[in-house]
Amino acid sequence: MTVKVVVVDDHGAIRAGLRLILENAEGIEVVGEAGDGITAIRQVRALRPHVALMDVRMPGMDGITATRELVAEGQCDVLVLTTFDLDEYVYGALRAGAAGFLLKSVEAPRLIEAVKLVAAGEGVLAPQVTRKLITAFAQTRGESALSPTALHELTDRERDVLACLGTGLSNAQIATRLHIGETTVKTHVSRVLRKLNLRSRVQAAILAQENGLAHDERRGVGNRGAGPPDQQ
Repeated sequence: MTVKVVVVDDHGAIRAGLRLILENAEGIEVVGEAGDGITAIRQVRALRPHVALMDVRMPGMDGITATRELVAEGQCDVLVLTTFDLDEYVYGALRAGAAGFLLKSVEAPRLIEAVKLVAAGEGVLAPQVTRKLITAFAQTRGESALSPTALHELTDRERDVLACLGTGLSNAQIATRLHIGETTVKTHVSRVLRKLNLRSRVQAAILAQENGLAHDERRGVGNRGAGPPDQQ
């Protein structure tokens, strides 16, 4: 599959640089560009890309607002790419439903990999951002935990998948860990997001961390054994 991307940044030189990097990568096609959030939404609606590579600070509508609208409409996945790792940007982007958050200092190979991962339904976070989130978990543990009722909405297998998301595993790694098919993993992830009213697997990972499920998964509590994929 060729991953179609819309590049969103208010600086033309940066858009040109990102286009050059992405179009030189196998399996990626830049189908459009935008210099602000409103134009980005218009471009995405018209061009139907798999991924919007989204800046945060732009004139008019900012990237976080645009991300929230695109995700709410189910238009595409959003990978936020910004110069700043400020808490308000990190948390704002993830609350808006961004599938990933990278800094513009990222190396070209990592950026290419991240675009492909997001298009495949994975989540991507810059190491600097991951450390911020871990610190935030330690400071706010229990303050925003899911209610028991919400967790009870999940089946045992969906809890297993949520726990794996909390440790940062990809779909392929979850499939291996739980001895189920990768397609089945994608189905479970979709159900977890729907039942918990979440917009992205990154949000699911945060909730898994906040509720201690990731810790349980590391100890092996999440792995309930295996059966054929069609029985999971």
